[in-house]
Amino acid sequence: AVHRATALFLNMAKVTASALGNHEIDTTQSDFVDTVKHMDADVLSVNFHKSEQWEEREDNLEEYGRDFIDKELKGSKIVEVKGEKIGLIGASPIDMFDRLTHPNYHKDCYVDNLDETIEEIQEEINELKEKGINKIVLLSHLGHKRDKIVAENTDGIDVIVGGHTHELVQGIKEGENLFYSKSGEPVVETEAGRDGSYFGLLNLTFDKDGVITKAQNNLGETRLFHKNMINQYLFDEIMGKPERVGVIKDAPAPPKILIEENPHANFVCDAMKYMTNSDVAVWNNSGIRNFFHQGVIDSRDIKDVAPFFDRIAVADISEKAIVDLLKKSTETSYASHGYKPGLVAVSGLEYGVDEKAGKVTYINFVDKHGNKTPIDIENPREDKTYRLVTDEYMMAAGADYPLLKPLEECLEVYPYDKDVMTCQYIKELNKPITINQTGRINFE
Repeated sequence: AVHRATALFLNMAKVTASALGNHEIDTTQSDFVDTVKHMDADVLSVNFHKSEQWEEREDNLEEYGRDFIDKELKGSKIVEVKGEKIGLIGASPIDMFDRLTHPNYHKDCYVDNLDETIEEIQEEINELKEKGINKIVLLSHLGHKRDKIVAENTDGIDVIVGGHTHELVQGIKEGENLFYSKSGEPVVETEAGRDGSYFGLLNLTFDKDGVITKAQNNLGETRLFHKNMINQYLFDEIMGKPERVGVIKDAPAPPKILIEENPHANFVCDAMKYMTNSDVAVWNNSGIRNFFHQGVIDSRDIKDVAPFFDRIAVADISEKAIVDLLKKSTETSYASHGYKPGLVAVSGLEYGVDEKAGKVTYINFVDKHGNKTPIDIENPREDKTYRLVTDEYMMAAGADYPLLKPLEECLEVYPYDKDVMTCQYIKELNKPITINQTGRINFE
């Protein structure tokens, strides 16, 4: 039902084409194929392929929902806008299989490296040019740094609509999102942040040869707009009516980057900690994909906040493992161009971050009464443990995180995810909720 609703939304939004990114295949191949068959838009990728020997693999094809996913993809397409023909090309992330929720579903697939991808993009450009197309847009899920490399090492791209690294690119700045191709023609790159928090309108003027002469890159905040009730009604028809959970009295705007404290993620941590009677809760900032809106909130709204299904897990975790988690995730986030995986949201802890050094400076354990106990981050104890709750992704060493505990060694693994527990928490509180959970990360 979720896949059918996704296809319906894209059709109603009149989306013409989309690049194949990692989250498009966080499902089985057969589910992806079913979704695409209900879409009016084409899914584009020049660099995603299926192994020629995929049917000969020993893996159980039925178990992982294998299908002819490559047959549903195109390298490019031509659209007509106001009498002008425009070529669209798609590219998938080079690190696709490090970013999948279920990589086992796609063991028979691969993505070419960057050099090969650049060659494939150029070949697609050349074919479009032979058809008389001189305005070309690359729908890219490569990431901001790689977009620049592609722009400067190809000829014929005019615009790159970027994704993957969740950059918020405002305006047009040379060297930041205005690049020059091998022949010196301008290439404009635009990217509207993460999780649909922003949307963009790129206005362009071309000369007779299809070269950009003027460009205006405008972004708007989605939170300033109300839900489309027609869409909501149709989604309810497909997915069933969600349960009304409670009321959000007040909530702040979501953070723009992953190295800001996220009160929405902290609130989910509070829910997990309270409902499992744990000492500490942690959650990765990059896992939150929406935010709590003021007003009536239902179960689907909360699912939108935590859309990736990962069961909740509880385990006794050593003080040293917790310190290592916060240190490594902080250092990795500040060293990453897109600040991934992001600072860890917490409940039952507070910690300091030196923004210049990108390092944790202190950690306090905060008990249920608000009492703070410093943790020696230089010599954390391995014999001291805390009852910690998180999801299975973080518990069992999801991308970029150190292992906390194998799932088979956890005290409990719940058969549902954070959205269910957050709904339970809000209903148990039984009052209008104010989201203001901040001050758990202090920046120095």
